[in-house]
Amino acid sequence: MRQLCMPQGLSTDELSKLETLICSARSVHRGEALYRSGDRFDNLYAVRSGSMKTVMAHRDGREQVTGLRLAGEALGLDGISEDRHACSAVALEDSTVCIVPYTALKSLCREIGSMQERLHKLLGEQIVREAAQMMVLGSLSADERVAAFLLDVSERNAQRGYSSAEFNLRMTREDMGSYLGMTLETVSRTLSRFQKRGLIDTQGKHIRIVDLDGLRQV
Repeated sequence: MRQLCMPQGLSTDELSKLETLICSARSVHRGEALYRSGDRFDNLYAVRSGSMKTVMAHRDGREQVTGLRLAGEALGLDGISEDRHACSAVALEDSTVCIVPYTALKSLCREIGSMQERLHKLLGEQIVREAAQMMVLGSLSADERVAAFLLDVSERNAQRGYSSAEFNLRMTREDMGSYLGMTLETVSRTLSRFQKRGLIDTQGKHIRIVDLDGLRQV
């Protein structure tokens, strides 16, 4: 959480101001929405434990999974442009989030340059992630999409000090399909094929990457 919420190089006084700002946390039960599309934007959030999915609704009511947020990652940036959330954030498991009031954060950014820089980096990271997702949906085969997704989760876990080889993926196969532009059946068949090839081992929601180089070469 310090990596996400507290940039390096802050003085004791600056750190104290930031800790005062991020003074509350909220529990979000599995299946519960932290916020919904159209809700007024007041806060940014940091996933403290658990995981969340972001979802957007089509005009006909169908839902599209647009993102996965793991422990140590930011949520809510979608609300900055219109002061309304563009998507919904739903807990994939019992989770907790840190609440960061946006108005207070903007004031603090004016006082502390490194905080402003960190916010800009978060925005930039989201742009890069969404551009990468467009490439996945637009040009990769089913096998390549699933491999890219598993490698992405692996790398993000490693960046935050968790295991890159073993993790619990709380997304359902249906959610994965929605996120990757595939049917539930195609996701399940692809994961089974990877397991038979010795690339991964799956036990329910537990994923173990057996052959990292092999997965990269899919």
